[in-house]
Amino acid sequence: MEQKTNKKLIILTVLITFAITAIAFFGVAKFMGINSIQGLITDGAGQDQTQKKDSKEKKIIYWQAPMNPTEIYDEPGKSKMGMDLVPVYEDAAEEDSKSSERKIVYWKAPMNPTEIYDEPGQSKMGMDLVPVYEDELVGGVDIRIDPVVEQNMGLKMEKVEKGPLHHTITTYGHVTIDETRTGIVSQKTGGWIEKLYADYTGFFVNKGDPLYEIYSPSLLASQEEYLSTFKNYQKSKTRLNKEILVSARKRLGYFDIADKEISAIEKSGKVKKALTVRSPFTGFITKKNIIEGEFAKPGASLFTISDLSRVWVEAHIFEYEQNLVSVGQEVEMTLSYTPQKIYKGKISYIFPYLQQKTRDIIIRIDFENKNDELKPDMYARIKINTGIKKEGISIPSEAVIFSGEKKIVFVARGKGKYTPREIQTGIYLEGDRVEILSGLAFDDQVVISGQFLLDSESKLKEAIQKMLEAKSAPKVPEKDDDFFNDMN
Repeated sequence: MEQKTNKKLIILTVLITFAITAIAFFGVAKFMGINSIQGLITDGAGQDQTQKKDSKEKKIIYWQAPMNPTEIYDEPGKSKMGMDLVPVYEDAAEEDSKSSERKIVYWKAPMNPTEIYDEPGQSKMGMDLVPVYEDELVGGVDIRIDPVVEQNMGLKMEKVEKGPLHHTITTYGHVTIDETRTGIVSQKTGGWIEKLYADYTGFFVNKGDPLYEIYSPSLLASQEEYLSTFKNYQKSKTRLNKEILVSARKRLGYFDIADKEISAIEKSGKVKKALTVRSPFTGFITKKNIIEGEFAKPGASLFTISDLSRVWVEAHIFEYEQNLVSVGQEVEMTLSYTPQKIYKGKISYIFPYLQQKTRDIIIRIDFENKNDELKPDMYARIKINTGIKKEGISIPSEAVIFSGEKKIVFVARGKGKYTPREIQTGIYLEGDRVEILSGLAFDDQVVISGQFLLDSESKLKEAIQKMLEAKSAPKVPEKDDDFFNDMN
C-alpha cells in the first residue's frame, strides 16, 4: 500500500516539474524569441525590411523584366516569362544632370567655332570669347558603370592632345609633258617632202637643226623673186631697191625659211629646188605626222616637239583635301624603279574643277628632269605634308562613333560616370588620329575601347526615359466629332 503511494507521489512530482519547466520556456521564448524566430522562419521578411529601408533612401522609377530591359512596368509583379520584376532606382547621375550649376567645357571665338581656348580671354580678332557649356554638347544620356563591370568591359581612356596637326596626303600621279615647253611644226605652203631628217618619233633636235627638205612651187617663185631683187640691189644700192629686197627676204622668212638658207641662195646665185626647214625648238619629237615623199598640205601639223628637261606631274586628291594644298607647296615624289630616290617639286597649279568620273581634283607639280629620268606617262607616289604650321586638338579616330548624321564620343568624368558628347571632326592625321573642331576640350578623357557597349547602354536608357515620359504625359482628349460637325 505504501509502495503504491510512493509511486503516485513520484509521478506527481515529475508532472509538476515538467509543467513548471514548460511554462518557464514559453515565457522566455515569448519575451526574447520573436525577432530571431522571424529571421529563422524566412529570410524574405528581412529582405522586405531592407527593401523598405532602401526604398526610403532611393526612389524606384519603374520595374523591369530581368531578361528584357525594355519590358517595363509601373508596379511590381511578374514578367511575360513569369519571372519576378526587378526594381530600377533613380540614378545619382540623373540628380547631377538636374543640378543648376552648368559646367564650362571650353571657350570659343564668336566668329570662328573652331578657334578653341582653355580659359576666357579674347580671340584673334580681338573679340571676347564665348563659353561652351557641357549640357550644350551632350549627345545622349549619361550612364554610370560599376567599377567591376567597367574592368570586365575593358574600357580604355586617352586624353585629348593639343599640338601640331600632322596630316600627309599620300596619293598617286603620272608624269606628263610641260605644255609651255611644247611646240608644233606646221607647213605654211603646200609641197612635197624631198628629204626627212627627223625620221622617227623620239628623235632629239636642237633649235636650228634641219627637219626636212620641201619642194614647193610657191617657194620656188619666192626664191626667184628674191634673187632678182638681190641682183638689182647689188647693181644699184638705192633706198627703193633696199626696201624691195627686205620685203622679198621677209616673204621667204614667213615660209619658215631660215636666214642660213637665204644666205646660201645669195652665195650660189641660183634657185634651189628643195629648201631645208629647220627646227624652231629644242626637244624630243613626240609626234610625227609625215613621211618622206609625202605631200604636205598647207597648215598641216608635221611634228610635235617637247622639251622634257622640265616636266609636269598631275596628282589626284580628294574633294575634302582641296583646302589643305596651295600653290608653291613642296611635294615629295618616288618612282617604282627607284624607290630610294626622292624627287622634290612644287605645286604650280590646282585645277578649278573636279574630274567627272573619278570625282577628284588634279594638282600640277613641276619637276626638273635634266637626266631624262622622268618619262611621260610614268606613275609616281606623291606625298604632301599639309600640317607643318597648323595646330589644334586631336583624339584617336577609334574613339569616334558614327551614329547616323552625328559623331559621338564618350567622355570619362570619374567614379564610373560617362557622358556622350556630340563632336565635329576635321582632317584625319598621322597615327590614326583625327582633328576635333568642336565638342571637346584639352585634357578631356575619351573612351577608345569599349565605347560601343557604352553607346548601347546610353541608347537603351534614353529609350526607356522616352517611354516613361510618354506614359507620364497628360492625355489629349479626343475630339468630339458631333461637336465639330455642328460647328461646321
